[in-house]
Amino acid sequence: MVVNMKEMLMKAKNEHYAVAHFNINNLEWTRFILEACEENRSPVILGVSEGAIKYMGGYSVVSSIVYSLVKELEIKVPVALHLDHGSSVLSCKKAIDAGFTSVMIDGSKYSLEENVLMTKEVVSYAHPKNVTVEAEIGAIGGEEDGVANEVLYATVEDAVALSKTEIDFLAPALGSVHGLYKREPNLNFERMKQICEITNLPLVLHGGTGIPDEQIKMAIHCGICKLNINTELQIAWTNAVRTFLGANSEVYDPRKVIKSGEDAMKEAIKKKLELLGSIGKA
Repeated sequence: MVVNMKEMLMKAKNEHYAVAHFNINNLEWTRFILEACEENRSPVILGVSEGAIKYMGGYSVVSSIVYSLVKELEIKVPVALHLDHGSSVLSCKKAIDAGFTSVMIDGSKYSLEENVLMTKEVVSYAHPKNVTVEAEIGAIGGEEDGVANEVLYATVEDAVALSKTEIDFLAPALGSVHGLYKREPNLNFERMKQICEITNLPLVLHGGTGIPDEQIKMAIHCGICKLNINTELQIAWTNAVRTFLGANSEVYDPRKVIKSGEDAMKEAIKKKLELLGSIGKA
């Protein structure tokens, strides 16, 4: 069933586990993730970046794929369809109108005042339509969809100011990066805990690939209820496909090529669900 993120993340907050946000890139990836989470009885968030939306053919195409697969595969676990790093109010509105059940408005590159104004506008559009809203403060490091950032740690004061926009979830930048880490992750757990306690919001950690398991567990202890994962699945799938093609050079059917990464991808998904503690929580 396709739902917004409110109930699944509040349950995670109260029971001290986290829900996985896996980015989708095509129909097959969406199916692999849904099947793995249904098998493990885990709620799941299907995140879609603006780049992936463009690649897949548009907001309505993505929405149709997700809703159709949930129906045809008889998926019973809670599934949220979430716009990842929406860069504008317009992008968020397009996602909401297309049937996305949750959106992220990322105004982190703007001043706090501009970020707050953008976020308020998205919240006022989303909430009457039963759509949840995530916002970001500070700057997540690394690169995603060709956009590169240096890490800019969120302050408690700015996090509190953004939380007053009536957002449902907050992604404070506290040392994580998109993509692969070039050095040891340096997460600020103390500030993470402070922000969680003061705002009382479920927190989101972007850049889940490459963070040591013990640090992820500590982050959950400090209030992280949603972990964004993308690169790790890309690596698992790509390595499996390369191995398959190396051993089967005569294969040219794209269905067989894409499917050859299924088992490795589902194994990576299960490991993350185990780490986050969400197995059986649907």
